[in-house]
Amino acid sequence: MQLVDYLSLYLYGLKYVVIVIAFFLTISGADDLFIDLTYWIRWLWRKLTIYKQHARSNQFLLLNVPEKPLAIMIPAWQETGVIGSMADMAARTLDYENYHIFVGTYPNDPDTQRDVDEVNALFPNVHKVVCARPGPTSKADCLNNVLDAIMRFERRANLQFAGFILHDSEDVVSPMELRLFNYLVDRKDLIQVPVYPFERKWYDFVGMHYIDEFTELHAKDVPIREALVGQVPSAGVGTCFSRRAIEALLVDGDGIAFDTQSLTEDYDIGFRLKEFGLKEIFVRFSVQDETKSLSNKTRIFGQSIRESSIICVREFFPNKIATAVRQKSRWIIGIVFQGYVTHGWTRDWRLNYFLWRDRKGVFTNFFSFAANLIFFQLFLIWLYQMLWTDAYRFLSIFAENEVLIILLWINAIFMVNRVFQRSFFVTEYYGLFQGLLSLPRMFMGNLINFLANWRAIKQVLQQGNPRRVAWDKTTHDFPAIGEISRARRMIGSILVKQNFVTEDVLKAALLQKPEGMRIGTWLVHSAQITPLQLAQGLAEQANVSFQSVDAYRLSQELIARVPPAVALHYAVLPIKQEANRMIVASESSLSPIALSALRRKLGVEIDYVIAEIGQVTVGLRHFYARYRPADPREVLDAAIAFDRLQASDREAAWQYFVSRQVMLGEVLQTLGRIDSTAFSAVLLQHASTELPLGEYLVDNEILTRETLEHAIALQAEIQPSMETVMDLFDPANRSIVPTRLTHET
Repeated sequence: MQLVDYLSLYLYGLKYVVIVIAFFLTISGADDLFIDLTYWIRWLWRKLTIYKQHARSNQFLLLNVPEKPLAIMIPAWQETGVIGSMADMAARTLDYENYHIFVGTYPNDPDTQRDVDEVNALFPNVHKVVCARPGPTSKADCLNNVLDAIMRFERRANLQFAGFILHDSEDVVSPMELRLFNYLVDRKDLIQVPVYPFERKWYDFVGMHYIDEFTELHAKDVPIREALVGQVPSAGVGTCFSRRAIEALLVDGDGIAFDTQSLTEDYDIGFRLKEFGLKEIFVRFSVQDETKSLSNKTRIFGQSIRESSIICVREFFPNKIATAVRQKSRWIIGIVFQGYVTHGWTRDWRLNYFLWRDRKGVFTNFFSFAANLIFFQLFLIWLYQMLWTDAYRFLSIFAENEVLIILLWINAIFMVNRVFQRSFFVTEYYGLFQGLLSLPRMFMGNLINFLANWRAIKQVLQQGNPRRVAWDKTTHDFPAIGEISRARRMIGSILVKQNFVTEDVLKAALLQKPEGMRIGTWLVHSAQITPLQLAQGLAEQANVSFQSVDAYRLSQELIARVPPAVALHYAVLPIKQEANRMIVASESSLSPIALSALRRKLGVEIDYVIAEIGQVTVGLRHFYARYRPADPREVLDAAIAFDRLQASDREAAWQYFVSRQVMLGEVLQTLGRIDSTAFSAVLLQHASTELPLGEYLVDNEILTRETLEHAIALQAEIQPSMETVMDLFDPANRSIVPTRLTHET
């Protein structure tokens, strides 16, 4: 009996605790219900009005906008092996070409630096940045170093990035993401796309509770926030800032864009840009082509084809409680405590309402967890009363209070609504099975949020000021896509290994090489190696085959399958097509980004081979050039007809002429007048004009007129005209032509 008395006393006290918790949960539930109702009213209104009058946008809208240069910023502390996987996946999947990836590394992290160096050998658009201070510093500090490197790269490469994109090294990016940013960046200053975590095993409730929270947040809450107040919190990944935004942040921070003391610098920036009057947008853009059958896409039961085709960021989130708690406590400190210290409250009551929603978790996380504990206790008591015949009716203690009963009924309704909202949005993206599992995962989410809340408060109290709390990096997983070989050797060492030149000859050539000429080109020009030997060396360097090509013997039908703009931009010639696969020839290695772009633009699989130096150059001039010069073969034939050249020397003279042809772009890059990694971006912009390349470079102030004229003069000096070649093959001058070149095939 004494135990019954103690239990009754405990339950009487618990009743008042339940009343307090139920009251606060009712306020929070009403708050959530307002957002729910606003979302569904807005959804219905748009469905009955806007979408009745206007068709939904599709991906074809994005394809018609010329590609602007975009910079992707990635902080990397101890990310060995991840950068290469991301760069490889981006190159193979992104439907975009005019982008550069800047990876922030640390001086005390040589493994990650080495990894980025290896990636850069294969992906020239990946750039290593070494931060000034040893790591790990805050993410904001790393991004400031990256941004400084981007500005220096712009000055060196004579280009300006239109957008600056935040990503983590483990992100998997939607193929059309950069197209979307490219389409919006002229009009919007902060562009955020949704984040949808990758699924793990169904029973992995720690890692999987993230999909419930992010899906509802980015399908309902953030779109309503943008619609009502025009303010969007950056998620730290999948965020694009316009150039206007970056410049405003730099001015506001006296040269420092990202707040180095903030643990959630992305969240902070959304408010700063709003204060500047800049435009922010949260974009849910589906790339599903409604003109085609929806049945072509594999569909999980309950999944929405449109919603599951949203341009978004995918990544794995932590699947261990300790890691998840550490990550979420960082978010709580940054958003709740640091956010309050930095931004306080504003004069806009609508924005203050969403600030309240951001910060109320510091209370509701405790209340929700306490409610779970109380529910479990009351469930056990109810089970006891149901199974025991003469059981004491302990629950009557709670049933006697009408206020409590009303609050419990209200909260029960709110809870049913909460379960419906979450399961609905999870089902739309992940399917019905995951939607149903979101209910039991709520309890895991409550536990993790409670522990994270407790840890965050403890850290703030220990430091005395939330801005003193140190940044605590969370590790993530990257989807396995297979190993890629990224190491690349210099062409000189390859030629030595192949016994085409000796070490002494190579050293002498490096000292004697004229300006504007690559070492391989000079070795051919100085008759140290043949064009075929150089092609073999370049093929081994690129890990592809080499093939002897006669550009003038290619069929017109094959040439017509590659548009001139594509052939000239990538400096390739089509030499063979088999079914849905085309083989193209190049005089140098093609990056994975270029190969992927060729596949998209030509609509076929692409393989490439290395051809002898000059063959692709003369082929491009003969078949594709906008301003075609006189056909050098016709000049040869005329010389033979007038007995100026012996017919037996025709092939040798032609090979000599071809092997000494170089493109203006090669001369400019070799001179260092334009960065090789920026040259492809320049060609993309040039493709939409009718100007010759040199004039385009001068008009856009990429080169000075003097620099262009100097490069053209060097090009003329390096590559002889056909008249000069015929003079060399004149019997009186025949001795000056290297014997090995007169017998080349």
